[in-house]
Amino acid sequence: MRIHKISRRNFMQITGISALAMGLAACGGSSSSTAASSTASPAASSAAGNASYKITIAHQQDETDSMHLGAVEFQKYVQEKSNGQIEVEIFPNGQLGPEVDIIQSILSQGGCDITFTGETMQTYEPDLGMIGMPYLIQSDEHMDKVLNGEVGQELEDLMEAAGMKCLAYYTRGPRYITSNRKITCVADCNNLVIRTPAAAMTVAAFEALGAKPTPMALAEVFTSLQQGTIEAQENPLAMIYTKSFFEVQKYLILTAHLRAWVYVAMGKAQFDALPAELQQVVMDGAAAAQAAEHQLFLDNEEKYYNELQEKGMEYVEVDTQEFADAMIGGVLPTLTGSQKKLYDKIAALA
Repeated sequence: MRIHKISRRNFMQITGISALAMGLAACGGSSSSTAASSTASPAASSAAGNASYKITIAHQQDETDSMHLGAVEFQKYVQEKSNGQIEVEIFPNGQLGPEVDIIQSILSQGGCDITFTGETMQTYEPDLGMIGMPYLIQSDEHMDKVLNGEVGQELEDLMEAAGMKCLAYYTRGPRYITSNRKITCVADCNNLVIRTPAAAMTVAAFEALGAKPTPMALAEVFTSLQQGTIEAQENPLAMIYTKSFFEVQKYLILTAHLRAWVYVAMGKAQFDALPAELQQVVMDGAAAAQAAEHQLFLDNEEKYYNELQEKGMEYVEVDTQEFADAMIGGVLPTLTGSQKKLYDKIAALA
């Protein structure tokens, strides 16, 4: 597969304007040390005071992120349309812990009900790691074919086997490296200490560049960059902007090394425990929130691209084919037989 260099001119063609994906996250527990975000209408909030069911949404995004605002839309819809039978609380910004802890809480019914997740689920179903395969998804159209076809159903079945009900998904813009080291080629990544998610495939991809990937909770990244514990990180533009990484990073490297999505995933046990009519309210709320989130995502993507430059970040174009060859070459040999079959199915849809 041929990978093309990214420039300002073709940025908006590459950023991922496709099938929208909505997200909700719910966590049934609460934390006495954190305040949930709640912006539901007074009528909905009043009705929720007599709720029979509680859904708490926990995620890693900032309150200004489109994913969080999608969750707020879900909150309003579900509390109103359930006639107050369901109360929804939202805990943004990692208030209830890192993604891996929230997932475990959902699966153990230890408090949380819904979160936004993708390749991190490979801990429970290894084939879900393909969501984080570098340079696999080539375009928005390619992602649409994957998620809305046979392969998409196969991935959702894997999520369900792991204990998660997929309510919807958010498509994300491409992921880029930010660093205080100017990176112009793969060789410049040698010994680069870079934060990555706790996902084996992502770790392997950056090891293939000669870097030193360091998984850590997203909430710890800013301080770690500020203190020099790590030199770099990688994320979509929205996360780079809303987490203010531009304050502690000089360069944005236009690698576009991953186009991916996150599922809006609810614990299957929690979903199944709802009466059928309230299950439908939850699904309808996800659809409503999906539309709201996607439009915000589209509006924000170009804005973030421009504003990050205005805030002083220097954009560095690279030969993405060189990065693709190194990352894919490093990860492909590590795939299991079933992962390779899934890889081939996804690649064939490009």
